Amino acid sequence: MGIIDWYILKRYLATFGLMLMLFVPIGIMLNLAEQIGKMIDNEAPLNEILIYYMNFTIYIGSLLFPIFLFLSIIFFTSKLANNTEIVAILSSGVSFGRFLRPYFIGASIIAVLMFFLGMFIVPNASVGYNEFKYKYLKKGKQDRVTSNIFTQLNEDDYIYVSSFDPARQIGYNFTFEHFNEEDKLDYKITAANIRWIPNDSIYRLTSYKKRKVGEETELVETKRRLDTVFNFKIDDLTPVSYVAETKNLFELNEFIEVQRRKGASNINAYVLVKYKRWALPVSAFILTIIGVAVSSIKRRGGMGVNLAFGMGVAFIYIFFDKVFGTLAEQSGFSPLLAVLIPNIVFGLLGIYLLQKAKR
Repeated sequence: MGIIDWYILKRYLATFGLMLMLFVPIGIMLNLAEQIGKMIDNEAPLNEILIYYMNFTIYIGSLLFPIFLFLSIIFFTSKLANNTEIVAILSSGVSFGRFLRPYFIGASIIAVLMFFLGMFIVPNASVGYNEFKYKYLKKGKQDRVTSNIFTQLNEDDYIYVSSFDPARQIGYNFTFEHFNEEDKLDYKITAANIRWIPNDSIYRLTSYKKRKVGEETELVETKRRLDTVFNFKIDDLTPVSYVAETKNLFELNEFIEVQRRKGASNINAYVLVKYKRWALPVSAFILTIIGVAVSSIKRRGGMGVNLAFGMGVAFIYIFFDKVFGTLAEQSGFSPLLAVLIPNIVFGLLGIYLLQKAKR
């Protein structure tokens, strides 16, 4: 790389790092000011608070990476334009495409960083972040679906509970159905409730009833209470709402396949998380293109106009992402399209603005 490449690349990475160091502590202070009362009321230990904010920094920082990157590019490129440095570079015979090379190198570095953070580091931070949030900041609020839970364990077994209490690990109006190879009901177990007994690693059924279905007869077995075992975990009844966020690349792929085999109704939410992780590094290139195209021209209003336009584009991008994400989670809209459409639209916008900037 030449001197110009190193000059722009260093400005690119240094400004991005400065943005992180400035805004992440501000985010921590704002969150602490908002949540300190709940932490005190719920007697959150100091060491757990410190760990929470370490996880908070990674979790929130990863979500804001694209915005920090976008604003960084607009900020330092606008300074280059206002100082007529871009005009001098292009006047020396350097093409606009050649001028963009250090930007794409910087975007590649940030994209690789985003990929490893999103796939392996952020999931671990998400566990501690969400557990602390529901333990101390949203105490008493459920972090999972707790009513009308239906789950397919495998090709032959199905379970249902009308409601589930995760704190007490008990489900009410429990039903377990087993089908034979001919897809006919083999037997059905019902109980007023099912409770997990961790000390003995067993399930306790109250008002137990088992109906064995034969070709011509039915056998019915009833007991007031029965201790038994099943080939599922009590948390399989209803995973926490943020479960997909806590799994790394390989765990998430396996989890999605398991949930798909079970016929989980909220499978789109898990697939959406997967696609968003893959799309996050791509957004680094899209936002780099838009940022350079917007800020590489010297404007009468200076950097303020570029930042205002950039903030507008950033919020529209977030709006598109949220709208299509909500459609995928709450309807039959394809999660892949929900991720692709905002990136394709803004990718085309970036190419258009770039061509306009070249002229």
